[in-house]
Amino acid sequence: MKINLPLDVEKIIKALYEAGYEAYAVGGCVRDSILGRIPNDWDITTSAKPEDVKKIFRRTVDTGLKHGTVTVLMGKEMYEVTTYRIDGEYEDARHPKSVEFTSNLKEDLLRRDFTINAMAYNDSEGLVDIFGGMDDIENKTIRCVGNAKERFTEDALRLLRAVRFAAQLGYEIEAETYAAIKELAPTLNKISAERIQAELNKILLSDNPAMLKTAYELGLTKEFLPEIDKCFETEQHNPHHCYTVGDHIIKSVENIEKTKALRLSMLLHDIAKPDCLTTDEKGIDHFYGHQQKSSDKAKEILRRLKYDNDTIDAVARFVRYHDERLDEGTKIMRRAMNKIGVEAFPDIFKVWEADLLAQSDYQREEKFERLRKNKEAYAEVIAKSECVSLKDLAVSGKDLIEKGIPSGPAIGEMLNKMLEEVIENPEANSKEYLLNKYLK
Repeated sequence: MKINLPLDVEKIIKALYEAGYEAYAVGGCVRDSILGRIPNDWDITTSAKPEDVKKIFRRTVDTGLKHGTVTVLMGKEMYEVTTYRIDGEYEDARHPKSVEFTSNLKEDLLRRDFTINAMAYNDSEGLVDIFGGMDDIENKTIRCVGNAKERFTEDALRLLRAVRFAAQLGYEIEAETYAAIKELAPTLNKISAERIQAELNKILLSDNPAMLKTAYELGLTKEFLPEIDKCFETEQHNPHHCYTVGDHIIKSVENIEKTKALRLSMLLHDIAKPDCLTTDEKGIDHFYGHQQKSSDKAKEILRRLKYDNDTIDAVARFVRYHDERLDEGTKIMRRAMNKIGVEAFPDIFKVWEADLLAQSDYQREEKFERLRKNKEAYAEVIAKSECVSLKDLAVSGKDLIEKGIPSGPAIGEMLNKMLEEVIENPEANSKEYLLNKYLK
């Protein structure tokens, strides 16, 4: 097999060979190249020790000497060059207490997580595939290198990485690997929220976000998103639904485009439904108030997982208004745009559509017809540049101060009264008209 290595990578490998050492491209870059994907970065493994690498290359950075890693600079690009190593005992289910350098490539590959990530390559020797990575690519399988329990005990994040790779690649998790994940799932609680968040994002933004249900079945979500477990266990005996809350959530995630805020919004849009469940005398389930409660809970969850404030704010807003039922007409739309926020449109339409697509067929045509008319009303408001917020109002606070209104709450109250009238009647958005009416 021939892999087209970047010129810089070829130069690094060649320089190490000419100095008497082995060197290979290794890990994810090899896997992605085989799959026809463009690698995000290129890692190089070598028999040379860090001090030897530093002697061979003029420009280096000591990024992880303790673990054998030196970053080699080639022009503006940086490449991590790491010495073959054997990891010592893992004490925190994440990092080895010590590492031992070795001259044996097989021992280095043995410490890696999955077979598809444990292949090495250089132009001289071709592909080095000791653990059957190519077979597992052929069979679309995620399998641990060597003993699965040992690999997961070394680094608990690998439990979630297995699901993430399965989601990104559309692969199945091999039986022994699956069983080991299920057994060791509780150890995921040793992993930082930031690391969990990064893997969750990759699952959500993959082509197979439904692998989150596999994460639930494996017991992983119990450790970082227990709220979703309750959703999978909550039925919806209601004509508008045909799935459990959890399955409805997964379907809605699949139905929306791959952006972080939108997919997180669908993941969390019904997250408080289990807490809001009531059943009427006819046996029909209702979830009154779940929109606001889900929004509040979404904020809690996202803060717990260390998301940034912009993401939290956007998701909380989408969740809060995911179930708005707007009547027809531009007046209703102007009020909705004012309440929800102009910047939330048209993404809010995507949220509404994804939610509808994950429901039953009950009244589906009517629901989508209403959505279509809402979109038409929105387009009309935008086309006419109608005022829906204070920033578009013809009168500003400065105008009122110039007219002698003292700064303070009175100005805000007056501007909001003007805005209410203008939302009701867009033609009233005239400075002359508003000042004459409200400053009599």
